[in-house]
This record gives sequence, C-alpha cells and structure tokens, in this order.
Amino acid sequence: MNANDPSPVLVPQVGTLDERRVARLRRLGNLLDNSIGLPGTPFRFGLDAVIGLVPGIGDLIGGVLSLYIIVESSRLGVPRPVLARMAWNVALDTFVGEVPILGDLFDAGYKSNLRNLELLDGYLQRPAESRRSNRRFLALIVGGLVLLTAGTVMLAVLLVHFLSALLR
Repeated sequence: MNANDPSPVLVPQVGTLDERRVARLRRLGNLLDNSIGLPGTPFRFGLDAVIGLVPGIGDLIGGVLSLYIIVESSRLGVPRPVLARMAWNVALDTFVGEVPILGDLFDAGYKSNLRNLELLDGYLQRPAESRRSNRRFLALIVGGLVLLTAGTVMLAVLLVHFLSALLR
C-alpha cells in the first residue's frame, strides 16, 4: 500500500451506503425542519424557518444549507430523477419563502428537508421501485413543462392581440 493512497474509510465510493453519512443527513434535516417545538402544540419547525426570517437572504441561506442533503444524496448514488424531486422541494421552499410573512409560514410548514430525507429513504429501501416511480415523475415533469411552455406562448399571443386591439 502506497503512503499517498487515500484510505477507503476516508474516501467512500459513490453509490456505497455509508450509515454515518445518512445519519448526518438525518440530523441536519431535523435541525433545519423539526428542531424547535412550539410550546403547548405538536407543531415543530426548524432553523430553516428561523433563518428565513432574515429579509432578502435568509431563505437563500436556508436553500444553500438544504442543497447539502441533495449533494450527499447524489454521492450515495441516488438517481437523477429523485435528485430532481429533491431540488424541486428546495426550490419551492426557497422561492415561496421569499414572500414576506406568508412565505415564512409556508417555510415552517413545508419542511423540504424532511421530504428530501423521505425520498432518500425510499430510494435506499427500494432502489428498483424508486427507479420506476422516477420514470413516471420525469414524464410528469416533461408534460408539465410542455403545458407551461404552451400556456406561456398562448398568454403572449393573447397579450399581443389585446394590445393591438387597444391601439387601434
């Protein structure tokens, strides 16, 4: 063994299950989404909601922290469609969280990190089933993007038609 070779313990291979890594992701997800209890209620929120209270950059900081779960999931071998779902959860949480007050309430209730941990657990428990549902999800995304594009074009055409009628 060469002294310059990295130890296999220090550099795990992509796609191998590292229980310590998964446990670290669970701790981070709970810290960000579920670590603070509201006294007298079963409702819990996390540091992500608290950080999101900082105007302008709070939700972006929370989104960057949430991206760590996605990056580590990728290193665990999670397929791209599952990673896309995770990214969607973080993007939705981040962008809706930017809306003052209502976004903060959404941020406290949506819990994108816990949703992403559920996706990760689903993949780790049933990788073959996860791939099948990923194909359906990918088809749904493609269909949604086609409808969104068609709707945008139709809205642009209607707007041009309305403006041309207004200028006559």
